[in-house]
Amino acid sequence: MKLTFPQVNTTEQIAEVARLAAEIWREYYVTIITIEQIEYMISQFQSIPAIKDQIHHQGYEYYFIHHDGSAVGYMSVRQEEGKLFLSKFYIGKEHRGRGYASQASAFLEQLCKERNLSHIWLTVNRHNESTIAVYEKKGFKTVQEKKADIGNGFVMDDFIMEKEIPVS
Repeated sequence: MKLTFPQVNTTEQIAEVARLAAEIWREYYVTIITIEQIEYMISQFQSIPAIKDQIHHQGYEYYFIHHDGSAVGYMSVRQEEGKLFLSKFYIGKEHRGRGYASQASAFLEQLCKERNLSHIWLTVNRHNESTIAVYEKKGFKTVQEKKADIGNGFVMDDFIMEKEIPVS
């Protein structure tokens, strides 16, 4: 079962990402952060206007994770300082545990090789133990801790993880 990773460009595609984001975030993060913070983060970072701004003004690229032509998740990346920042990486609940994260990771590593980027790095909530375990299994290492005030009284309390991409 091979996945495809079409880039998100159109208004319709952006709306689909925002819909997926709201669904996944409300389901997944409820055990890690408050509903209030989830709703705030969706509106600030994963709403249609926020995603449009990220794509058109902040250098982010969004990709669907497609299985049989249907979106089962999405990713967002930005190239910076010779590395690839993995900003978003989400798979819908009913599609987890099927090896999709491995195929998506291979896609990201291929992007790095094509662009001659040395690392993939990301931030992950320090209490998101299952996701941290997945990243560690994929070769990521925790390199730093970071607390960021995101406004409205909310803080992101994260680990920064990084994976070196061998240059061929």
